[in-house]
Amino acid sequence: MRGALLGEFSGTFMMMLLGDGVVAACVLKRTKAEGAGWMVITTGWAFAVLCGIFTANLFGSADAHLNPAITMAFAVKAGEFSKIVPYLAAQVAGSFSAAVVVWLFYFPHWKMTEDPGAKLAVFCTGPAICSYGFNLFSEIVGAFVLVIVVGAMTSKLVLSTGAATGLTPFLVGCLVWSIGLSLGATTGYAINPARDFGPRLAHSLLPIAGKGGSDWAYSWVPIVGPVIGASLAGYVLRLIGS
Repeated sequence: MRGALLGEFSGTFMMMLLGDGVVAACVLKRTKAEGAGWMVITTGWAFAVLCGIFTANLFGSADAHLNPAITMAFAVKAGEFSKIVPYLAAQVAGSFSAAVVVWLFYFPHWKMTEDPGAKLAVFCTGPAICSYGFNLFSEIVGAFVLVIVVGAMTSKLVLSTGAATGLTPFLVGCLVWSIGLSLGATTGYAINPARDFGPRLAHSLLPIAGKGGSDWAYSWVPIVGPVIGASLAGYVLRLIGS
């Protein structure tokens, strides 16, 4: 029953359920966490990544990428690209499924929330100031930092055997928290194409009460930016032989 693709699906599902869930808790009306703010959102996402990694491992993915940009980065590093398409499919399916569950979980609150932008924010990222060039740069930098530091955490150049067994997911969660706090306020730090595309697609298809458009005009930024940043970082890791 266990397997790499099931692990990628399950881990991405868990990450997105908890990640989109914390955003819903903070921005939708009449929740007990309404207005809790950016610190709660970034912290919730950090724990969501931690939980997603462990879930992916449980269901059979030793990689626990949960992110097509990570898959691309390590494909570039290794020169082996066979995992990209199957992992991408599993990750997008997991994120889409999780978004549907978040919609059902908070079902009474969509009608209570008047702002369609707040509803969209539960599902996908958007820029604080729309400037495609700088938004793209933000996503490139965020994904570059993600891959370089994950590479450091797992490199024998840093520790003789990489991070201690079981510790890496905690460290990655801390890294995502740091990226969110320091680099996330411009675009919402997608740093993950599946994290953005799957739920954005769910938003466009679900009968969410009072929703607006899904902002497809912006949707290429959190796809292209992370892929570029992660690919560059993967190439750097390959050059230094990490």
